[in-house]
Amino acid sequence: MAADHSQREPQGHSTLDEIRATRLEKVEQLKQLGFNPYAYRWESTHQAATLQEKYADLPNGESVEGVEVAIAGRIMARRVFGKLAFFGLQDETGSIQLYLDKKAIEAGMPDTEKAFDHLKNLTDVGDIIGVRGGLRRTDKGELSVAVTTYTILTKSLQPLPDKWHGLTDISKRYRQRYVDLIVNPEVRETFRRRALITAGIRRYLDQQGFIEIETPVLQAEAGGADARPFITYHNTLEMELYLRIATELHLKRLIVGGFEKVFEMGRIFRNEGISTRHNPEFTSIEVYQAYADYDDMMALTENLIATVAQEVIGTLEITYQGQSVNLTPPWRQVTMHDIVKEFTGLDFSQFTDLDEAKAAAKAAGLTQIDDCPSLGKLLNEAFEQKVEENLVQPTFVIDYPVEISPLAKPHRSKPGLVERFELFMVGRETANSFSELTDPIDQRQRLEEQAARKAAGDLEAQGVDEDFLLALEHGMPPTGGLGIGIDRLVMLLTDSASIRDVIAFPLLKPEKSDAESPEG
Repeated sequence: MAADHSQREPQGHSTLDEIRATRLEKVEQLKQLGFNPYAYRWESTHQAATLQEKYADLPNGESVEGVEVAIAGRIMARRVFGKLAFFGLQDETGSIQLYLDKKAIEAGMPDTEKAFDHLKNLTDVGDIIGVRGGLRRTDKGELSVAVTTYTILTKSLQPLPDKWHGLTDISKRYRQRYVDLIVNPEVRETFRRRALITAGIRRYLDQQGFIEIETPVLQAEAGGADARPFITYHNTLEMELYLRIATELHLKRLIVGGFEKVFEMGRIFRNEGISTRHNPEFTSIEVYQAYADYDDMMALTENLIATVAQEVIGTLEITYQGQSVNLTPPWRQVTMHDIVKEFTGLDFSQFTDLDEAKAAAKAAGLTQIDDCPSLGKLLNEAFEQKVEENLVQPTFVIDYPVEISPLAKPHRSKPGLVERFELFMVGRETANSFSELTDPIDQRQRLEEQAARKAAGDLEAQGVDEDFLLALEHGMPPTGGLGIGIDRLVMLLTDSASIRDVIAFPLLKPEKSDAESPEG
């Protein structure tokens, strides 16, 4: 059903001002006529999707006898033909047509003179309205509420655009997410699915005996990841604080304290760049289980994601940006050494000399590796440059170099490596896990190495968290830890190309800078 021509998106700032002024005049007219253009409440009996489903078999041209419904929503389209009008109404669940007949409305609202004319002349696309009436299916097949009474609930002062996905409107979709949600039902569906995904994750973990405990966002020492933190200041305490870059170290304190299965899903803050995969404020979940290791965490990860995907999507055979992905467990497990050898031909287990390894890596096409300080760092660089983007199907890459895993336990049989995995799907990291380091002496040494990097100017290296080390000295049981990037998982399960499409209100530069900061 097409919108009437008077509601097309205006061109130019002055036209917007004129439309707003006209709508303000209508607000005053409504008030003078005794209507409240900003009502207090409305009670509906049904929503659009419920009616569409319940009366899907109603034949064309027939009405439902003895049924009156009340429904509210936003006017998305208007067609007026003298004494008859058709409005498109949209609520949270979907759309339904309003069948507006002058005779029926004036009979249903005898105390309101010219009730049909007021509805026809003083409402616009974008207004929110509540109606009551019977149900009928028009001769053209549209299920419709045959309106007998109406209430204007909210008068909209701004017009809605006809076309929202134009090339120049991409950033406006994120800046004015409320309009994006109004005019694009698929965007609302993305955020509905996100809510179902997060609820499903919490439900699964609850069923496995985990409990969620909240940890501080403001921290005296940022830790748990290699990331540049946001810095703030508490005036009363006269101390510098950091927004958390991970929930890890506090959740581990809880394991020390006697909890055996804990998790937290929450916001993480990292002072880093913005891209299709990165937003400085994002959501992660971290899970810790006492008396478990990274093998247990692998099983937990694939079962958790597969269960939630089946619940929300209804299948484990999904498509992401044209690529087929099979989430059916078990997922592939492969060591970092083996997967690098598979894609590059380089067998890092054979190298003992760093310069020799760099020469071989350059011959294999690696770039910008002159500053790599160790074989472990070089191995990881080879993985990131040549392997990561090719891992479309769910793949656990296991057994990482100790140099890039300061919080993981040394591998029980492979010197120089740690018991760690990362889960890759559609070419990006989605989860990270360790057999957690429980030796406080080893942990102190690694954190002090990090602190030395920080002192040397590494903005992503962290300092020594003395309280966390004190906690470890009280004894932490063998523990498996897991972190999952919620935004990236939602991207996968909603087929969203950019992280901005799954964060309701992503961080953006001021509008005047949009042209200077294309999304990476």
